[in-house]
Amino acid sequence: MARVKRGTIAHKRRKKTLAQTKGFRWGRKSKYRTAKDALRHAQEYAYRDRKAKKGVFRAIWQLKIGAAAKAQGLSYSKLIPLLKKHSIELDRKILSEILQKNPAIFAKIVEKAKS
Repeated sequence: MARVKRGTIAHKRRKKTLAQTKGFRWGRKSKYRTAKDALRHAQEYAYRDRKAKKGVFRAIWQLKIGAAAKAQGLSYSKLIPLLKKHSIELDRKILSEILQKNPAIFAKIVEKAKS
């Protein structure tokens, strides 16, 4: 019977893990056991933070809108219900983009909400 050498798949898997941990610090880039653990944690954080990023963006939009609304003499918490009351259906992302690109249009939107 011919001799069968094993370990090529395991070697590939370990090599792949070490390739993914390139750039990690200390032994976490070169020692398989620590690299595997570090990679697992990194993937968990990446998954979690892809979800959290949406909330961070929303908070930034709210800050921008709130600051611009204050300049118009209206607080953020008063502006949003007024927009809904006057059926101005612009979400926070679009409002912040309008604010950055065309502040005059944002001012008109706030005036319409006030009236």
